[in-house]
Amino acid sequence: MADVPVPPEFLDRVRAICMALPDAYEERAWIGVRWRVRKRTFAHVVTIEEDGPASFRKAFDVDGETTVVTFRAVHEEREALTNQGKPFYSADWGRHAMGMLLDDDTDWAEVEELLTDSFCMMAPRKLAVLVRDVGPPG
Repeated sequence: MADVPVPPEFLDRVRAICMALPDAYEERAWIGVRWRVRKRTFAHVVTIEEDGPASFRKAFDVDGETTVVTFRAVHEEREALTNQGKPFYSADWGRHAMGMLLDDDTDWAEVEELLTDSFCMMAPRKLAVLVRDVGPPG
């Protein structure tokens, strides 16, 4: 299984959102790139192929090369997003795991909101409060 590079047009946008959050840092993941706060992953972007990891293929019903961002969402939001269908998918790893397909029609304001919420779920309270007090980055 090869680690397919994430297209720069997606990686750069996700990176800008994540790195604007306090104490967030980026690292290579087992596949793709992830962003963490205090060793807890709040965002992960990966490009997968039809023969990519089974967990991603199953969650995203991959048809050819596809780029996805995964994040965390509270139960109510996870349920609402899952019910919307494409581009959202419920990931079956972790009870708060969600994913979103990235393409030319991606609503980047929505991605920013979702990743900020994910950060707030995973960050210590003192960092989450900083984000919520001043609003999302950008």
